[in-house]
Amino acid sequence: MGLNSSSNTEALRFMAQLGVQDVVLNTPPIPVKNGRWELVDIVGLKNRVNEFGLELSAIENTQIDMRHHLIAGGPRFEEQLENMVETIRNIGRAGIPMYTMSWRYPRYYRTGHVDIGFGALGTAYDAEVENWPNVIDWELTRERAWECLETWVRTATPVAEEYGVRLGLHPVDPPVPVVGGVPQLLFNFENYRRLIDIYDSPANSLLLCQGSFSQMAGADQDDGESIYDMIEYFVKRKRVLYVHFRNVSGTVPKFHETFVNRGHVDMYRAMRIYAENGFDGFFMDDHVPRTIGDTDWGHRAKAYANGYIQALIETVTDRSLYGAH
Repeated sequence: MGLNSSSNTEALRFMAQLGVQDVVLNTPPIPVKNGRWELVDIVGLKNRVNEFGLELSAIENTQIDMRHHLIAGGPRFEEQLENMVETIRNIGRAGIPMYTMSWRYPRYYRTGHVDIGFGALGTAYDAEVENWPNVIDWELTRERAWECLETWVRTATPVAEEYGVRLGLHPVDPPVPVVGGVPQLLFNFENYRRLIDIYDSPANSLLLCQGSFSQMAGADQDDGESIYDMIEYFVKRKRVLYVHFRNVSGTVPKFHETFVNRGHVDMYRAMRIYAENGFDGFFMDDHVPRTIGDTDWGHRAKAYANGYIQALIETVTDRSLYGAH
């Protein structure tokens, strides 16, 4: 079981109290020096996590201005490609086994919130009220967008293999073809299959955000594949690093996020598919709802989600991560 986190002391202590094993830090505050992360700063971050008896198993995203030209084919593409590849080397040198990245620019967004019960709020997306201005001032065709992605995969994957790092890409969220005037690629099952075929290696994998994949299931899918088919396909091929285990109600063009045990996805069925197909990664909470009296980070909602995930893991594997009781 994992937990997505900031690197502050309170969050790390909370994870240790919950018995979390794997920690993912999303966009940690590592200083950017000459466009890249340096080894000494990454090691310092890892040591801080280790102080709480936790394992820094993955870093999820660098600061967006380190990679937006890389993703969106901007004039600084080559510069950012070089710096991100060197950052991958330093992540490997620090002994961190995974780096995942949201291959989307801009970052995820929603069009509002909905009340999912007694004032608890889940983020929502409705294409009819979408109003997102263009975020780039250069032209980007879909063909050029694919060239950028393929260049990244073919350049970074062999470096990652050499330095003991597995790379994984997160889908666009919401999973739609264009966001902010930028053509998006990882918004459907077909394009994800194309991604892992660019370079056939376990180091070219994916972060399976189950929320995003279930938002796309049933939308823009000519073959009608379900979220369960998608999970089975990628897990069987050993191309899933870890899972954002969250639930949603609805699909594109209109959906909202909800509690992990609600929504249109049968989470028990999903967990069984992971187990039956030999998934050896970890699960973590993601985008928890806002609940009464909670902190900005969402301690209460995260504890609820992680307890539910732990129970499902033990149910489908018929064992406890802590041994027999």
